[in-house]
Amino acid sequence: MTELAAQIGPLDGQARGSLYERLARGLRDAIERGVVKPAEALPAERDLATDFAVSRITVRKALDTLVAEGLLIRRHGAGTFVAGRVEKQFAKLSSFTEDMAARGRTVRTEWLLRGEGTVTPDESLMLGLSPGAAVYRFRRIRFADDLPMAIEHSAIPGFALAGAGSVGESLYAALEATDNRPVRALQRLRAVLFTTDQAKLLGIEKGAPGLYIERRGFLEDGRAIEATQSWYRGDAYDFVAELSTR
Repeated sequence: MTELAAQIGPLDGQARGSLYERLARGLRDAIERGVVKPAEALPAERDLATDFAVSRITVRKALDTLVAEGLLIRRHGAGTFVAGRVEKQFAKLSSFTEDMAARGRTVRTEWLLRGEGTVTPDESLMLGLSPGAAVYRFRRIRFADDLPMAIEHSAIPGFALAGAGSVGESLYAALEATDNRPVRALQRLRAVLFTTDQAKLLGIEKGAPGLYIERRGFLEDGRAIEATQSWYRGDAYDFVAELSTR
């Protein structure tokens, strides 16, 4: 028997509920108590099934429940791991791709929109563009280790990129390729509750807490180069700011 199973104990001695609900509850409690640490791998499904005398289908349903809650992540070919909360430093202007890569996590993007159009009145104000100017628009779901982490909507002036298709996983990498990466930004953050449509995209419950960030990035000469709206899962992100009296 694994140490994890010994810490959780037999499922038949726990509160009512289906077997997979009891197993999910036991695993959730073990994670919260630190029995398994962030980024630590869980035992294989077959081992959990043996330890708790349940089927592998039951184990998979329990793990699916915790993956949906953001407590676990699956890495193809490697197994199931405890998800660590991501700390985002406000003092550093970095991209989602750079933040995740620095933590050894695999980034993936699911595109909702990637195209070109004419600036809207709101975009004109945010980016300081004249009516009729061209802009690129990008809407996407950002994943880390196959866990949906955030929804991003970005508007970029038409002069800043080689084309909508030039943006892959990292928008900032594409901007850097044309010497248009922002050097400073203004950000506004507030707590939100996810709408039905947003929750569906992130695989979470409607009304789950999240963090909304509105960011405008600027070039060295003061021109606005980026207007981005992001909705981050509240159960996966901590935003950290270093303060000083100097």
